[in-house]
Amino acid sequence: MMSRLCLLVAFVTFLPAVEVCATEFGEIVTVAGTGQKALGPMEGPVDEVNIGQTFGVLIGPDGAMYVTEVENHRVLRVDLQSKQVTTVAGNGTKGYSGDGGPATEAQLNEPYEVRFANNGDMYFVEMQNHLVRKVDAKTGNISTVAGTGKAGYSGDAGPALNAQFNRPHSIALSEDDSTLYVADIQNHRIRAIDLKTGVIHSIAGNGDKKMPIDGETTAGKSMVGPRALDLDGNDLWIALREGHSVWRLDLKTGVVHHVACSGKKGYSGDGGSAKEATMNGPKGIVKAPNGNVYVVDTENQAIREIDVTNDRIRTVAGIGPQGRGFSGDNGPATKAKMDRPHGIGVGADNALYIGDTNNHRVRKVVPVTE
Repeated sequence: MMSRLCLLVAFVTFLPAVEVCATEFGEIVTVAGTGQKALGPMEGPVDEVNIGQTFGVLIGPDGAMYVTEVENHRVLRVDLQSKQVTTVAGNGTKGYSGDGGPATEAQLNEPYEVRFANNGDMYFVEMQNHLVRKVDAKTGNISTVAGTGKAGYSGDAGPALNAQFNRPHSIALSEDDSTLYVADIQNHRIRAIDLKTGVIHSIAGNGDKKMPIDGETTAGKSMVGPRALDLDGNDLWIALREGHSVWRLDLKTGVVHHVACSGKKGYSGDGGSAKEATMNGPKGIVKAPNGNVYVVDTENQAIREIDVTNDRIRTVAGIGPQGRGFSGDNGPATKAKMDRPHGIGVGADNALYIGDTNNHRVRKVVPVTE
């Protein structure tokens, strides 16, 4: 595997050089999915359960991996120790039904991302049902917490259950479970739901397909295509799909800050300034324990790492826009091919878990250890 990325820095001429190292990534491996998308067993070993079109990936509070499956409209739990897959929501058929009953008997329509509350309740967004649902940790029953099931835009300042979304893609949950944030992408807004009162309002975007302005507040102002969200304390990390860039929204001040990529479509900048680089249609984002932000650069078939502190960007998996396909398992991640990856999760050890969507697999990029 690859060695650590290290620099020898001499801070003053009479002191010895100091080694400064960053997290390095080595091999890529498949951890779930067979490569086939057809609906098969609802549970079983990872090498026997098909996962058709893997999207959101999250390492849950129990240490298991949770995957949203778009092809077969399910949320799956993958025990990374026993390598067993179980279905935790969805019966494998497309629709909208089941509220008030067991989540495994409900119909879903393209679940995209999943998040957990501190009490174990599981929230997930359904893009084609235009809503957010919850699975109660104690009962296993499912309910709708936001959205009417019909596409549109309405409801701000009122009950979230009466509000309309238009193809919501991503969600984020505050650390105290008080607020759920939703990337309402076709409405070009980010909306916040007060989970105590049930009231919804927009915190970014006004429906205009224009880029946000660095250093300005976001309420009532444009934000084109907010596709992916990840929350770290008071920082809401945002990937803009049509805006081909990454931003940080300070939830205390409401001010947005430009983090990476110029907004132009492309694949450039590795090794240089993150702000000046280009990407193409990012679909997933996560802040890792090592302090870096990882973005799924979907149309470039790559995973990009953003060193926020030093304004640097590099590719840590995939070979770029010419690398669409499937190859590379058990070899260097930067020589592997992927096919329109979407979701990304991260473990406590900084390992990356990638929803390699059209390869119908979840793949893991392993940090190098000494």
